[in-house]
Amino acid sequence: MADYDFDLFVIGAGSGGVRAARLASLSGAKVAVAEEYRVGGTCVIRGCVPKKFMVYASEVSTQLKTAQGYGWTIGDHVFDWPTFLQAKDVEIARLSGIYVSNLQKAGAHLLHGKARLIDAHTVEVLPKEGSPDAGRYTAAKILIATGGRPVKPDFPGAELGITSDEAFHLPTLPKRVLVVGGGYIAVEFAGIFNGLGVETTLLYRGANILRGFDDDVRSHLAEELEKRGIKVVLGCSHARIEQTESGLVSTLSNDLRFETDAVMFATGREPYVDGLGLDKAGVALNDKGAIAVDRHSKTSVDSIWAVGDVTDRINLTPVAIREGAAFAQTEFYDNPTSFDHELVASAVFSQPPVGVVGMSEAEARHAFGKVDIYRSVFRAMKVTFYGGQERCLIKLVVKQDDQKVVGVHVVGPDSPEIIQMAAIAVKMGVTKAQWDSTCAVHPTLAEELVTLKEKYAPVDVGAG
Repeated sequence: MADYDFDLFVIGAGSGGVRAARLASLSGAKVAVAEEYRVGGTCVIRGCVPKKFMVYASEVSTQLKTAQGYGWTIGDHVFDWPTFLQAKDVEIARLSGIYVSNLQKAGAHLLHGKARLIDAHTVEVLPKEGSPDAGRYTAAKILIATGGRPVKPDFPGAELGITSDEAFHLPTLPKRVLVVGGGYIAVEFAGIFNGLGVETTLLYRGANILRGFDDDVRSHLAEELEKRGIKVVLGCSHARIEQTESGLVSTLSNDLRFETDAVMFATGREPYVDGLGLDKAGVALNDKGAIAVDRHSKTSVDSIWAVGDVTDRINLTPVAIREGAAFAQTEFYDNPTSFDHELVASAVFSQPPVGVVGMSEAEARHAFGKVDIYRSVFRAMKVTFYGGQERCLIKLVVKQDDQKVVGVHVVGPDSPEIIQMAAIAVKMGVTKAQWDSTCAVHPTLAEELVTLKEKYAPVDVGAG
């Protein structure tokens, strides 16, 4: 066997790369991990974790209104953006430090700097100020886990906008913001800004937000966002952005104009493959520009694997972690393992939040033909008490021939917590009868899931 510096070299210290590195190192392998920015990756540093803190902060404004409805007298209250930022940054530093500590405890070598492939077994770490780790290293196996990066559109003035990366570090909170995009990042940040008192407009070129989600979920969430004061503009896109003395003027494709203090693009992310030297090692990309891999995360090169967002399979942190773990089990524990990408639950931390597992109604009809739909739209008990108008949506999609529940969709408070448990049942192939045999927990929002008895029949608006 060839003599290498390391048994495994991991490029990228995000969730997937760190999990793979730790498990491989604990097996007795000699492991190195190179990170060009901060250990923790997108999720910990500039993604799920800081965004969730921002969601928590922004939800307080609604909670204050709710408290008044329940008889509380609320005095003066002011949100201070710099105070929040400082607390957020302290917590992110703490979490990043835990990742570093866990790697070191496992025995992995952490290298600071951008890494690129030289060939199928050689990695070069480029010089980084303050880091002594630059140089070339050889490894028997290489794992790429570099994640993804936000994409900005290309039109006049687009450079004046920011992405989610910069939104986590804005020196001041804008008074007016235009959030561009219709995916989960866009709707989440629209809710964050709105909750923090920013005049918020959400702009999306499509017919409705959250493309790929169930149509009932899409329309329901759009309505709820508008109830909370977010202006949702659909079916048009930017023509240009211009800087003026009073702000940024966005001119849209339909000649509509908005003046805001900030424009945030959440128009998609792409696999971070720039500068990785993939061509030198012969690593193939797929038609989406992501690293092409097989079910065991192996690339077109026998000594190189890839996990996480850089492969553009399911771009979720828990998925990257499971892919990284499966790689380590296969290659360092003689336990061939692959992650099952079917029926992975997901959440959108919008306001109200969304929880989903399985197929949309349209997907199920396309796949199976006949399906049964169970649906309920209602005001939660907490809201009805003080006369609030927010409504929840719960929807089940059931395959008609064998009565398997193939889709669960929840929009409302705690839906991300609810969907985690629902996902277990759906993953196990639960039938509607088995689902209904579960006794409700009362009074809860989630009990609606097991009390849906009547099939939903949409009203035919064209009927006479």
